[in-house]
This record gives sequence, structure tokens and C-alpha cells, in this order.
Amino acid sequence: MAGIAGVYAVLGAYLIAAARNPSEHRTVWSSIMHAGIMAAQAMHDGHEIGHLVGDVPALLLVAAVLWYLSPKRQLRVAST
Repeated sequence: MAGIAGVYAVLGAYLIAAARNPSEHRTVWSSIMHAGIMAAQAMHDGHEIGHLVGDVPALLLVAAVLWYLSPKRQLRVAST
């Protein structure tokens, strides 16, 4: 339950911020948060250790791909 709560909390905060300025915010942090919570739970509970080999790297890979594919921030050119 903590995993999904962490995902929704982070995703919600970033989606609210992205609604104001979509090009400045990326919502991949929810995948990173989910991977972190799953890793912590897997290390705490020996029966869930398989998640460290499969699910956690998969979530981090998805986050990396989404980060790479998301639109890049536009640099503002200072006028002189």
C-alpha cells in the first residue's frame, strides 16, 4: 500500500505543477519513487527479494526511457 500511495502522491504533485507549465515538468519521478519503495520493501521482506532483480530495474528503465523521450526544456536566451 505504501508503494502506490508514494506513486500517487508524487505523480499528483508533478501533474499539478505540469498543468501550469507542461514543458518545465517531467512526471517520471513517480516511477523512480515506486522503484525506491519497492527496493526498500524487498530488502526488508526476504520473500520479496525477487523484485530487486526484476521490477525495480524495469521501473528505473521505464523512467529513464520516459525521461529521454520527454520534450527538452527550452533554454531562454538572454537579450543584451
